[in-house]
Amino acid sequence: MQNYSTTLLRFSALFAVVGAFIGSHMAGSIDYQFRTVHAHILVVGWLTLFAWAVFYKVFYQVKTKLATLHVWTAIIGAFGLTTGMWVYYVRPFGLPDGLVTVYFIVGGTTLLVSFVLFFLVTLSKKIDE
Repeated sequence: MQNYSTTLLRFSALFAVVGAFIGSHMAGSIDYQFRTVHAHILVVGWLTLFAWAVFYKVFYQVKTKLATLHVWTAIIGAFGLTTGMWVYYVRPFGLPDGLVTVYFIVGGTTLLVSFVLFFLVTLSKKIDE
């Protein structure tokens, strides 16, 4: 569906800009503390969301509750995982360890759910129509 594709594409582009900016910052400062976050922003945020945007544009052009759930868990999960990873590794706010760990885990789990939902979407009969 056009809306799924467009939404994922726009968030993918946002992740690409952030990931490229972090990479540029690391190269310029010769400080690589963000390398894990940078890699996940580009792989999960940019590449995966982009691939899913193409999937919804080319293969799955119907609106379903399953696809809607997949798209939003993908966006929330990518954001949650990458920001949770940043807070976990960099510790910029001095938050309690337990809260930081839970935030990181919830973001990653949401993304994992999104991957499972994507698998279920691909099994749908609507993909053949």
